[in-house]
Amino acid sequence: MTILVTGATGTIGRHVVEQLVKRGADVRALARDPAKANLPAGVTVVQGDLLSLPSAFKGVSTLFLLNAVVPDEFTQALIALNVAREAGVERVVYLSVIHSDRYVNVPHFAGKFGVERMIEQMGFNATILRPAYFMNNDVTIKDVVTGYGIYPMPIGSKGLAMIDARDIGEIAALELIRRERAASPLPLTRINLVGPDTLTGAKAAAVWSEVLGRTVAYPGDDTAGFEKNLRQFMPSWMAYDMRLMSERFLTEGMVPEAGDVERLTALLGRPLRSYRDFVSEIAASA
Repeated sequence: MTILVTGATGTIGRHVVEQLVKRGADVRALARDPAKANLPAGVTVVQGDLLSLPSAFKGVSTLFLLNAVVPDEFTQALIALNVAREAGVERVVYLSVIHSDRYVNVPHFAGKFGVERMIEQMGFNATILRPAYFMNNDVTIKDVVTGYGIYPMPIGSKGLAMIDARDIGEIAALELIRRERAASPLPLTRINLVGPDTLTGAKAAAVWSEVLGRTVAYPGDDTAGFEKNLRQFMPSWMAYDMRLMSERFLTEGMVPEAGDVERLTALLGRPLRSYRDFVSEIAASA
């Protein structure tokens, strides 16, 4: 009874692996370079990626499917699902994104919704996790916030229910184990992964102001400027994809459905991590 984790060395995947190991699961991790994986003892690390992985599925009972935002993300996921089915894998936990069925013009959202439909039509015993904006994205703007006194992410006034990557990893591990150990197949389910607070740009800036003890402003909803800045350190297609996403933040936000927070709190058996606690943590770090 082996759980295969793809994306195992990334922000979310690493937390998934650690939480599975803590719970005594037999974990196999897919990594491009096993020598650099640095995963917990007892984890079997298999070299490969989502386009060259048939051998990784041998003996696997449950799959955690996570793939990065890349030009061929959709193709990677569909190949992985087909290979999984051929190998006899019946259980899948897939990391999608909240509102994948609504942000239809945003490439990486639309691709994930296509994967969701594929999972459903292939008949996998599956949980589809739909996380909102990762708090951890804001690690990248710490220097801008502290150096210039502005919160630069154009997240608008509708609100984003930001969630901590550690909570995502733990919830994913709990779902993987629930499906792995169930006596009979469980029905397909979708779970919105959200944080305890729904933050606007102004509210996020206010949290930073409170933690730092000085004023942090929210300069506004400049999605074109956001794209321009992103182009300095990512491919132009990805920066444009992120701009399209931020435009949907402004028009729709990422707002939880009734009962989402309560459901996750019950699942974890503890409160979800707050944005204020997250900001306090990264502000205190070097």
